[in-house]
Amino acid sequence: MSSVRLQNVSRLYHHVPALDDVTVEVASQSLTVLCGPPAAGKSVLLRLLVGLEQPDRGRIFINGRDITDMPPAQRSIGYVPQSFALFPHVSVFDNIAYPMALQKVARAEIERRVGQVADILRIQPLLTKRPAQLSGGEKQRTAIARGMLKNADLFLLDDPLVGLDFKLRESLMEDLKDMRAELGATFLYVTSDSLEALTMAEDIIVLDAGRVIDANAAATVYHRPRHLRAAELVGFPRCNVLPGKLEPGGLCRTGIVDFHLALPTNFVGEVAVAARPEHIWHRPDGAPATIRLMENIGAECVVYFEAGEETLVTSVPSPSVAHLDIGSPFPFKVSAEGLLVYDRATGELLGQGQGHADA
Repeated sequence: MSSVRLQNVSRLYHHVPALDDVTVEVASQSLTVLCGPPAAGKSVLLRLLVGLEQPDRGRIFINGRDITDMPPAQRSIGYVPQSFALFPHVSVFDNIAYPMALQKVARAEIERRVGQVADILRIQPLLTKRPAQLSGGEKQRTAIARGMLKNADLFLLDDPLVGLDFKLRESLMEDLKDMRAELGATFLYVTSDSLEALTMAEDIIVLDAGRVIDANAAATVYHRPRHLRAAELVGFPRCNVLPGKLEPGGLCRTGIVDFHLALPTNFVGEVAVAARPEHIWHRPDGAPATIRLMENIGAECVVYFEAGEETLVTSVPSPSVAHLDIGSPFPFKVSAEGLLVYDRATGELLGQGQGHADA
């Protein structure tokens, strides 16, 4: 099975780095999600792996073998690009079979493999149709099936569900997870959607402005991100970030809450304090605040509220705030254990809160 390692990889366009000294590993047989905002360098990284582009610096390894200078045709990698790129004049079967036909695989084996992937993606009834007869979701499944058909242990998926409605994306996410397990392959999956990343991933790599700012198990990236930008980019609703100051003895003051760090640090100065929405609670005996916006998403309601000069966000059960509206009081408390403190200048994690947070 395929493990991937990029070592000090940079890619420049007109002397501007799209990837800047990237060193990262993808474990064999994992479903790893590469996420980050648009123009972070995600698609560039995939093109380097496929061999469509060459790095300006650094080396790329698969299973410990240096493939940096290897031609694309010699790399055993399956690739699903963002665009469908289906051939309109041939059937769905022939579209899917195209990579194996190029490799001159025996017809019986092509039929077996196409049937296998069509079963997993539930597109067997579509195999005799042409792309013009398909819906957007059916075209997406066909494109994914074609990318999955190559005889490879490593598959790269470049935002394959972009533009689809939520229900269809949800269904396809489960299909892809099942497919990875059935193939026993390594998937590197790219998305700009952090909710999709958390739903799909075993491991997450967070890329921002061409640099890897965090890489770890998905739960760790969410609950204890190593960099402030990773806290901001991964999670829904968004992470709250408060300006603060870390004083001697580990006392952190934000103007909204004051608390102590769980472990001592020598750092003293300006910090940023991150609080996930689930660590902010609506409590009758809490600090005063006022609702500015409410978004009902079914069982949960996302509440944006103003406390002092800050606007915070939390998520609460919808029935508990059904009687409230914009302008209503929203007293709140904060869990100190859920507060993460970052060096404001570098974005690096300094520590985590403990005990009681005084609002």
